[in-house]
Amino acid sequence: MPGTFEPLPGGGAAVALDEVEISIIRSLAVQLLELIGPGPAEDAPDDPLAELFAEGPSEPPKDPVLRRLFPDAYSDPEGTPTADQAEEQRAHSSEFRRFTENDLRAGKRDNALAVIHSLDGMSAAGEGGAVLKLSADESRRWLGCLNDLRLAIGSRLDVVDEEDTDLLYRLPDEDPRKPMVMAYLWLGGLQETLITTLMP
Repeated sequence: MPGTFEPLPGGGAAVALDEVEISIIRSLAVQLLELIGPGPAEDAPDDPLAELFAEGPSEPPKDPVLRRLFPDAYSDPEGTPTADQAEEQRAHSSEFRRFTENDLRAGKRDNALAVIHSLDGMSAAGEGGAVLKLSADESRRWLGCLNDLRLAIGSRLDVVDEEDTDLLYRLPDEDPRKPMVMAYLWLGGLQETLITTLMP
């Protein structure tokens, strides 16, 4: 069925995509790569120990999309913390971010690149689109990238919870956010069917 992932024998997944869909996903993945930023500098020393102990940023990103992609690890979703609790959460989050964000960024970059490479291989297959076949590992990379794309778009659309998503369905066609909303909802459908294929 076009536009939905279906399971393949051996744990993979397949989806039929036309040229427009390929172009949209590829463009979004490239934009995600640009937003996440480059990896370690090319002239960095090739020292595995130095890389292991390299420290990342200790402050949350200023861009709201990056804050959604790289949230603070310690926060109290229940109520408002006291000043002391908030300060302690900031300190723990800062320390956690310093030692994990570089790896998280690298993982998100790898997932986005895997999506781009698989689409590039697919678009060369012929006019009008084709069926994309993914291994189980590639399916997990795609799932990670689709999740990041939806988080990024959802952040731009101010989607915080399910109620916000329901409002998106009622946007008038002339609303300038409509194309972004359509992409958000479509990617959600792809993500949902891909999750289904990965379930045992």
